[in-house]
Amino acid sequence: MPEVELELADADATRALGRRLATLLRAGDLVVLTGELGAGKTTLTQGLGKGLGVRGQVASPTFVIARVHPSLGDGPALVHVDAYRLGSLDEVDALDLDTSLADSVTVVEWGAGLVEQLAGDRLEIDLVRPRGDAEDVPRRAVLRAHGRRWAGVDLAGALA
Repeated sequence: MPEVELELADADATRALGRRLATLLRAGDLVVLTGELGAGKTTLTQGLGKGLGVRGQVASPTFVIARVHPSLGDGPALVHVDAYRLGSLDEVDALDLDTSLADSVTVVEWGAGLVEQLAGDRLEIDLVRPRGDAEDVPRRAVLRAHGRRWAGVDLAGALA
């Protein structure tokens, strides 16, 4: 499946992308976020949480590694993971993410190279932040869908 690239003017646009993306997600989906510090991974996840209608403030789980946000309705929970401090596949396995994967939307920040074995069907999002402090230069989100789950899903159309 081809990649989709979107421009994000600011944090609000990043959250809005998360809310739009939430309309496409369902229980069992794995979303892997990459990008430099401050690129907007947690900001995007905040939008996902809002769009999924989950309980609790979505904040970076850097120190707790993983946080579960139960649904306030009949939708899936959001499992938000920060793999920044994880150094091996064994440490990822110790989180037992595969036990909640089928019932939740699982979002893993810094997960590239660590969590792909959890699901062949996954959405990878690379958040690209311009170098320097130029706030007026937009960020970009590059989305790559993998697996049959995403075949036939018009990401570009749904997220534009």
